[in-house]
Amino acid sequence: MQELKDRILKDGQVRPGNVLKVDSFLNHQMDVELLDHIGAEFYRLYKDAGINKILTIEASGIGIACLVATHFHVPMVFAKKAKSINIDGDVYHSKVHSFTYGKDYDITVSQKFLNKGDRVLLIDDFMANGKAMNGLIDVCEQAGAEIAGIGICIEKGFQPGGEDLRKRGFRVESLAIVENMTDDSLTFRE
Repeated sequence: MQELKDRILKDGQVRPGNVLKVDSFLNHQMDVELLDHIGAEFYRLYKDAGINKILTIEASGIGIACLVATHFHVPMVFAKKAKSINIDGDVYHSKVHSFTYGKDYDITVSQKFLNKGDRVLLIDDFMANGKAMNGLIDVCEQAGAEIAGIGICIEKGFQPGGEDLRKRGFRVESLAIVENMTDDSLTFRE
């Protein structure tokens, strides 16, 4: 998606350690118009996949997933990173390692919001090693839900997450794939 690539080049910040900061427009301060265009693009890519639910992980994916859900006219569910007292009933859970925070989280989704027969589109802002996606896939498998696709805003193509998921047979659509990053620059995959 050229609009997203242009915005990354204009406002993204490349930091040492393969860190790409896009918090000024994607995952802290959000450019809602851009997120709406991202939602429209994921709808264009997956509109014929029979999706009836959007699933993401707390917290950075929530804003994006909400706008994707508006284009599909379906509910959005997010996996919580901690079981809180306001989740009643049984939950699906999985362990996820966060690259960003360097720690493990137990993610949970209430069983009443993810069901056998659901056709789910998984959405996230970034994918590097695919740990968050593997956790969401695990939750969907526990529920008996079918994964209709995976939508990623920015994929670090030089890390194995996207390739591993594609090899496992998942349809992964990334709107911007970073092919190479140095401490001060990046290039996109064509």
